[in-house]
Amino acid sequence: MHNHHLRRPRIDDAAAIHELVSACDLAVIGAVDATLDDIADELAEPGFDRDRDGWVAEGEDGVLTGWAWTVRKGDSDMVEVEVLVRPGVEGLAGILWDHVLTRAAELAREAGHDGATADLGVYRTDEAKRAEAAARGFAPATGFHRMRIDFDGPVGHPELPAGLTLATGEDEQVREHAHRVHQEGFADHFGFVKVDYDAWYARRQAQSTNDWAQLTVAYVDGEPAAMLHRTNMFASDENCGYVATLAVLPAHRGAGLGRFLLRHAFAEDAARGRAGTILHVDSNNTTPALGLYTSAGMRPVLVIDVWRRRL
Repeated sequence: MHNHHLRRPRIDDAAAIHELVSACDLAVIGAVDATLDDIADELAEPGFDRDRDGWVAEGEDGVLTGWAWTVRKGDSDMVEVEVLVRPGVEGLAGILWDHVLTRAAELAREAGHDGATADLGVYRTDEAKRAEAAARGFAPATGFHRMRIDFDGPVGHPELPAGLTLATGEDEQVREHAHRVHQEGFADHFGFVKVDYDAWYARRQAQSTNDWAQLTVAYVDGEPAAMLHRTNMFASDENCGYVATLAVLPAHRGAGLGRFLLRHAFAEDAARGRAGTILHVDSNNTTPALGLYTSAGMRPVLVIDVWRRRL
């Protein structure tokens, strides 16, 4: 691999990695799609071992030419992978891919599985990466639409239906209820892996964009029925609120709880002075979520496909 030095990433690489990721984003979608905080969070994510699961490549001038990682979802056989190479750099991608896929298989074995299911996120408009993924044996598995609504002023809160009460996540019991609703509500969703409360809490607590005050649990006659978790993921770059998770327990579906919480999110974000609200939705969702979001006034602004390969 000529003229590239491979090493493990460090916490203080965040700015250099962000510059590289930004260059890749600009080349593909014409905009920067990650903040410095996003990259810092990736490097510090619980479950990501920088000394075993990540690689950066440097050119002779010390500028980063590549960034690659793999991380396992809980104790499952599912691993998320990424390989990014600076536009115009030749002869590096293959080496990074070999490292990543070898490590992905190891991670699955370490969790007691006989094979790994590797998932790679690819912008739908990224023709080069789609071709690269196909050449490495990946195939499209599902697509996530980024949805957005913009506000032109205050947004009224929806009227609270009879028997419905809301509580926020500064309280640990509310967080535990939110975890339970999330785990049951998402059980059938693509790529979902059940995790216990401590792991669920630790991952969110470690994210700089997390704010427990933006976690809401909806109770029907005192029982947890649905949860909404908003974060500051798109606050610094888009001045938008972000719905990270919206889950309704199967027994409470069809009663309008999802729509109520969505409208609640819009009102809360507008009250914070946000320009809009953003979320991601799986187009192959087990519940008809895409229709819910478009009917609530949201529009798709970007599609990220998940390409999957069995190792």
